[in-house]
Amino acid sequence: MMPSSDPAAPVARPPLAQCASTVLMIRPAAFGANPETAASNAFQSAAAGTPRDRDAAVAEFDAAVDALERAGIEVIVVDDLADPPKPDAVFPNNWLSLHHDGTAVLYPMLSPLRRRERRRDVIAAIEARGFTVRRVLDLTGWESSALFLEGTGSLVLDHRMRVAYACLSPRTARRPLEQFAAELGYVPHAFRASGPKGEDVYHTNVLMCVGEGFAAACLDAVGDPVERRRLREGLAAAGRELVELDRAQMNAFAGNMLALRSVHGTPIVALSDTAWNALDASRRAQLGRHGGIVTAALPTIERCGGGSLRCMLAEVFLPRLEGPAARVG
Repeated sequence: MMPSSDPAAPVARPPLAQCASTVLMIRPAAFGANPETAASNAFQSAAAGTPRDRDAAVAEFDAAVDALERAGIEVIVVDDLADPPKPDAVFPNNWLSLHHDGTAVLYPMLSPLRRRERRRDVIAAIEARGFTVRRVLDLTGWESSALFLEGTGSLVLDHRMRVAYACLSPRTARRPLEQFAAELGYVPHAFRASGPKGEDVYHTNVLMCVGEGFAAACLDAVGDPVERRRLREGLAAAGRELVELDRAQMNAFAGNMLALRSVHGTPIVALSDTAWNALDASRRAQLGRHGGIVTAALPTIERCGGGSLRCMLAEVFLPRLEGPAARVG
């Protein structure tokens, strides 16, 4: 039996760490716009992408890795494989999530091109860095029913409160959401939100972010007043400060940020230059109260890929081995 969709329903499990200190990133090999995703992603340019764009995307990627590492984030970089071409490989969080209990989740994705991104050798590379995968939860069978759940693009997870927020869209369906929640011990909180032309917001993580002491969201995009109120109340739970974004800021990827914690315990808020530049002084001050700000210039990745910095980061919450094996890699 699937759990209740009421986000207030109790889940009898302890809270989890909200912020990761380690992230997985995939260096692109065949970056470009994906025509299979353009119809549902208003943030993506219809341009196919050029060799110059591909070179620029790699340079943007490497600079983002450097910025995160300088802030004390452990970054596991795995190179994409050029064959077969995977134009969106730079966004691994849509096909893989890595959880506190040792679960690795594989997700159903709308674009057949994107399904090529799922690589077991990527999971092996993470294990080689001393992390433990105890089980693989494969949700990809939902693709045969044309039902999709694109990782932590579709899901914004409040680990402390055990809530899985999901903005329903062509890429985020209720039934795989409910299976994820049942398997991992979360309560699903589904809602609908619209973009600049009235279309469904394609991924939840362009709308909102949940950190330890704050949550950021474009509540104006949630048209139903009851759903808007429930979302506001859920995000404010546990005493979090709510950073309210307007539509223009959401459209500039300001919702596509990620709260992290350095290996030294320092809180970090990571977002793109585009997102940071869209924020006014008061919202910058709100975020600054909750961590050091790390930004990265991603104009090509944002324009051609339709995703920003958060989409490039797959958090690694897996348990780590103790002893010499933990230092492998």
